[in-house]
Amino acid sequence: MAEIQLSLSVLLPILLLLYFLKLLWSRRHYPPGPLAFPIIGGLWRIAFEKEIDGMTPIKAAKQYGNVFTLWLGHFPVVFLCGFDAVKEGLVDHSEGFLDRGLTPFFQKLSEGKGVGFASGHAWKKQRRLGQMALAKLGVGKRIMEDKIEDEAQQLVEIFASQKGKPFDPILFITNSVSNVTFSLMYGYRWPVEDPNFEKLIKSNEYLSNFGLTIFYALYELFPSIMDRLPGPHKKAMEMTEMLLSLSKEEIRKHKEQEPTQEPRDFIDYYLREMEKEKNKNDPTSTVDEENLMHSIHDIYFGGLGNSSSIIQFAIIILANRPDVQDKIFKEIEDVVGSSNICYDDHKRLPYTHAVIHEIQRYRFPAIIGIPRQTTRDVHMRGYIIPKGTIIVPNLLSVLLDDEYWETPHKFNPNHFLDKDGNFVARKEFLGFSTGPRSCLGENMARMELFIFLTRLLRVFHFQPPPGVKKLIEEPVKNATLPPHPYKVCAIPRNS
Repeated sequence: MAEIQLSLSVLLPILLLLYFLKLLWSRRHYPPGPLAFPIIGGLWRIAFEKEIDGMTPIKAAKQYGNVFTLWLGHFPVVFLCGFDAVKEGLVDHSEGFLDRGLTPFFQKLSEGKGVGFASGHAWKKQRRLGQMALAKLGVGKRIMEDKIEDEAQQLVEIFASQKGKPFDPILFITNSVSNVTFSLMYGYRWPVEDPNFEKLIKSNEYLSNFGLTIFYALYELFPSIMDRLPGPHKKAMEMTEMLLSLSKEEIRKHKEQEPTQEPRDFIDYYLREMEKEKNKNDPTSTVDEENLMHSIHDIYFGGLGNSSSIIQFAIIILANRPDVQDKIFKEIEDVVGSSNICYDDHKRLPYTHAVIHEIQRYRFPAIIGIPRQTTRDVHMRGYIIPKGTIIVPNLLSVLLDDEYWETPHKFNPNHFLDKDGNFVARKEFLGFSTGPRSCLGENMARMELFIFLTRLLRVFHFQPPPGVKKLIEEPVKNATLPPHPYKVCAIPRNS
């Protein structure tokens, strides 16, 4: 018996060592990264971080290179960091990196449907349909600008009602930005006190916070086990189901309405396309209610997360810099005068346009871009990235790339101005991603940021509350990097 125990004590470590060496050999063609152990992969590297935040993958890139592999258990995730690597991946290898990378958790939530998480033929169909619907409904045109101006004006009136006293602007901003999308998707706006709006905000906040928790990591590593266990991951799934059910109810209401000659909103447009697909009797069609529900969800959260967070940060950043506010106000007064500001005025307001871009660069609202997946074996920088590998483009690292930005970690509008004060479009500014899967609502988001901020800055001077020297500019450490809760004083300029 003692001899058997001795043999096992010698043999077991040898077998484990051989297994470990086999893993290393099978992974030799992947880009370098943290040493991957059985079961946990390379997650030990993240565990040593004091805090997981937007700089975590950027720090890893400094150590392993701008294309590196992090093994999550038994499956690899290849990170692309910095402008050159991200552009090479998303543009030069766009077809190879075209599919959506669905980890077990995101597969569970999205089922691979919608404009954000579908792949292959299904994604191309949803993307094309989404583009046609947004164009038909006036995105990028005067009709959409009018809707944004209406919401911006309502936000101005809400701020004015505070009479210069300290108040929390976050919920009001979120509601106004949300209503631009609600009117586009559903055909009407939700007041801030609507219970469905409250559910939506709380769900979005919970899902954003869940992304950097241990339960999220455990689900990605052991999905079949976690599906059988209670925990925050179950609540995250319930939140997603609740959000999808709101869209499902709106679809039901639209189907009961009398048809109009022209589509009133995105749901109307999509339902008409569904009828056309039914008449074709195409069994492979992906134009259905499930994809419609998920597309509404994807478009809404894609737009809300970016525009709302950027406007919230803009007020913080500008309240800390009265000189920048005053320079914007003077430029608007000198160029536009008493006339209404329209989106085309961004061409005549170079400093204002530069500040808006710099706010988005300086406080980009996400740690990483939504993962991709290789459609075939991709040869990149001497490595072989096999078909089916998850690819994570780190857009934050692009906007903080010290090879291209003079002061990457400081707010500096001169990043977007030449020596004569003219606006300079930067190829390194990937605020809306790039390549075939770039942001579907980019035109609407650009219009929102410009109109909301110029309307607010024309009417108000923002400053910290009495007794507060400076508002916190560092984001909350979760997946979407929102600002910390804050209060601000909106002082009417005409006073």
